[in-house]
Amino acid sequence: DNKTVVDGQTTVTSNSAGGVAVFTPSDGITLNQQTPLNKWAKLVPDLAKALADAGFKKGDIDHTTSDSLAKQSRAIQDFVVDHLSNNTTDDSGIAIAPDNMTLLVAPVVEADASTRQYGDYISQNLSTNDATDGEATSDGESSEDDSSKDDSSNTESDSTASDEQAQAVDRLVSSLKLAKESGMHVVLLGNSIEGYKPDAFVKFSDAQTIGKLQAEKMVSKLKLDKASKDNPKYIEVLLPYTAVDEKGNANDSTFAQEAFRGIWQVLGFYYQKGVVESPSGTLDGKSTENDWQAVAYDAAKEGSTAKVLDKRLAKTDGQSTLTRIDGIITMNDYIASEVVKELDDLGYTGSAADINPQITISGIVGNITGKKDLSRDAVPDPIKSPENDNANDSSSSDDDADEDTSASDKDRDSQWPLVTGYGAYVSNIPSIVNGKQWMTGMEDRQTIATDIAQACAKLNKDEALNSMPSIRNSEVGGEDPDHQRTVAGCQRQQSQVRADRPRIYFLGRCRSVIHTRHAASRLRCLFRTALFRPTITVKS
Repeated sequence: DNKTVVDGQTTVTSNSAGGVAVFTPSDGITLNQQTPLNKWAKLVPDLAKALADAGFKKGDIDHTTSDSLAKQSRAIQDFVVDHLSNNTTDDSGIAIAPDNMTLLVAPVVEADASTRQYGDYISQNLSTNDATDGEATSDGESSEDDSSKDDSSNTESDSTASDEQAQAVDRLVSSLKLAKESGMHVVLLGNSIEGYKPDAFVKFSDAQTIGKLQAEKMVSKLKLDKASKDNPKYIEVLLPYTAVDEKGNANDSTFAQEAFRGIWQVLGFYYQKGVVESPSGTLDGKSTENDWQAVAYDAAKEGSTAKVLDKRLAKTDGQSTLTRIDGIITMNDYIASEVVKELDDLGYTGSAADINPQITISGIVGNITGKKDLSRDAVPDPIKSPENDNANDSSSSDDDADEDTSASDKDRDSQWPLVTGYGAYVSNIPSIVNGKQWMTGMEDRQTIATDIAQACAKLNKDEALNSMPSIRNSEVGGEDPDHQRTVAGCQRQQSQVRADRPRIYFLGRCRSVIHTRHAASRLRCLFRTALFRPTITVKS
């Protein structure tokens, strides 16, 4: 312990790592495996272990869950007041200061059904407008007293909910400000708070990142940089969202808009270049990042995904084969599972493992010895599509050409497409293993937990965070950084800020991407008694 004397008053402070109080939303009860792995209940144990490894005692780590912002704000308020009351004086008049404390707060933010399909870590902004403040409306005036009473009741209920939300936000912000003014540190997890600037902010995946990630993977796997106008790739984008809430009020569509913006930032170039087409015509070279509604649909309706996909891939008049489709961006694993089922019902065959597999001689040797997966280079796509190539081929008879073309077209058009997703649903892992779903994504929880623990240790020692490689300065709560630079690794960024500005640190993080292994790597099972498992790579 350290002793300091100020104006004759002796104060004793502890040399321990201090304490950490974690406040997270409660996880809902799940009775099936159709749930993402990105859950707070999965992160907290990893975080507790990382904090212990960073020097925090088990008894100095506190965790509280709340199922509403009102309850969470009260819990934080009570904790801050109780902690400050621990500043006591012993019988000899020596003041005993409370241990250094960092609050890790994941604000409770209401999410619609579609957004919840991505997991708990989706970064959103908390404001007093998050509560439902719309008023129920009717298609026409009603003269019935019961209808008027119902509308009045709904309006009052919405107004009450909005007031309670505003009070909860105010209570939360006031408590966190009191904590900082009293020497505690505050780190926000996932969700920022409008108008509040924490000591650090941990940003998880957002809508734009999720959309961009899947589009980038699609570009790489389909080798769109080598595609041509004469033999384009065919990609459909499914953008699920919940149009209205349970009370019939319009939901905020920002998440869907941002998700499409991330997709279009990557795929837009290829549509404009003419090397990618949409079989349904929903997207083309003239589309922009604002055309999200062209591919959006209300996923809250039963069977809506199957109906939308069936319509997108419908056969045209005189079409004898299935509609060719090379890739489908589904945004999350829940939608991906419905897409896989519908593709199977429509008659598509094969798997994503058949698309651009990679094999080399060294890979075969390494596979036999059990040192690495088998991989081979893919046969390059022809510059011209088979039908265009056959139209210029006069070396074979018309009958033979027609027969060969028909068989070739049928095989090509019925080929199973790449299906992307996000959330790493346990129920979807078999589909990833067998290649029906090509990829999913999840947060790298252990790395995130380690970075958060290191940040807490530094904050409790009053050390700067900018020495951490995962740190960058960013805009949080309205604070705009002076400048920022990219650092090698997970596209990590950091910057120097003026001394007169609060230091808002952004803990950038990597995401794990799970892929189907190439079909040829199944040969490994012939040489090793090991289960066929998906390959996991880490990408920013």
